Amino acid sequence: MLKGFRDFILRGNVIDLAVAVIIGAAFTAIVTALVTDIITPLISAIVGKPDFSYLILTVNGGKVQYGLFLNAVISFVLMAGVVYFFLVVPINYLLARVKGPAAVTEKTCGECLSEIPLTAKRCKFCAQPVA
Repeated sequence: MLKGFRDFILRGNVIDLAVAVIIGAAFTAIVTALVTDIITPLISAIVGKPDFSYLILTVNGGKVQYGLFLNAVISFVLMAGVVYFFLVVPINYLLARVKGPAAVTEKTCGECLSEIPLTAKRCKFCAQPVA
């Protein structure tokens, strides 16, 4: 039983997952700090309020705190934007530069403008001969 547990723990994907969780937690702290310490104060300087928690709707004596919901939505959108623009876009740019341009595998039929393989002698859509 212990040998099976040892084999399970030492499998590559378990270690990779553990590393990913640790790096993810560290990256979450960085993104949270960027959003709460830099981006949110800039937005509050424009709007004039630090957040929307003061927005409350009273219905039959009950409080609907939709301002807190707006804060959560804005925080999510800001974090998603930070992750996209500061992580996804630069990584995609670097990967595109490393890989280089994609190889062309198709050409356009002159008759029907369909995409066909480079080695095709006839268009598979309109049966016209292609050069």
